[in-house]
Amino acid sequence: MDLFDIKGIKPMLIGEMQDAFDSPSYIYELKLDGHRCIVYLDNDSTDIRNKRDVKLISKVPELSNIHKQVKKRCILDGELIVIKDGKPDFFEIQRRSVLGNTFKIQLAAAKLPATFTAFDILYYDDHQVMDLPLMQRKKLLEKVVKENERIAISRYIKQQGIQFYKLAKQNELEGIVAKRKDSKYYQDKKTKDWIKIKYLLDDDFVVCGYILKRKGVISIVLGQYSGKQLLYKGHVTMGLSSEDFKVIESTPKLDSHPFNDLPTGNNNAVWIEPSLVCVVKFMMKTASGGLRQPVFKGLRNDKTPKECILK
Repeated sequence: MDLFDIKGIKPMLIGEMQDAFDSPSYIYELKLDGHRCIVYLDNDSTDIRNKRDVKLISKVPELSNIHKQVKKRCILDGELIVIKDGKPDFFEIQRRSVLGNTFKIQLAAAKLPATFTAFDILYYDDHQVMDLPLMQRKKLLEKVVKENERIAISRYIKQQGIQFYKLAKQNELEGIVAKRKDSKYYQDKKTKDWIKIKYLLDDDFVVCGYILKRKGVISIVLGQYSGKQLLYKGHVTMGLSSEDFKVIESTPKLDSHPFNDLPTGNNNAVWIEPSLVCVVKFMMKTASGGLRQPVFKGLRNDKTPKECILK
């Protein structure tokens, strides 16, 4: 069957993280703080799906007509983002992805509309193009997409990765991604053809429980998997009134913690089923594996707990 009709594409993944570098063999793009998506566009419809192949168009109705901005039937890879105060805001796009009330979704779309930024093309007209070198795919992407306020093409620079990274850091953006010019597109594979160069570090954790503290503050208990074992990875604080905490609080409770080894200081924790995933931003990891200056970014529903792996 035709790839466009089958759907279910899983995106290519970044293979490693490095310090910034210069190379004539690479191009460099900004790393956008949003939801990675595969988008299927033809003459009549827009179909946006996250990494788990969940349809998202009902969450971002303002993007329902972006198929009118492409000249041929195509499949695009890119980032679904919401811009707030001039920068992509992960919390806002994540909040949108869990909203179920149509009226609230419409209000959010009017106040902070989403945008899809495409950085790759996997299918053009009537055939897949994943075997083409990256720079040929980039030219094809520029040919097929007519940009407007709801769909954009990711910009890139050549060779000067160090300077580009410094610019991203100066503006307190996530970082940049280096991509080999001659690289093909490999579905659902981690490849060193794509390299992450991050300023603000973040990671995914399983939400294992919470501790109610004073003045409306909640301490979330974090975990990550090593094989089949769930390991304790410390705490991050969040506000009691947040929508994410309502989701956490409504998750089924457990009688005891899910760890083999639990440090002291968790006596008052409320343990929940390890079914939720959250993103935590931090400056660095300590020698013992703890997080320095952790900040809760939000829940995410495009990853499963088993994908939160200790690195």
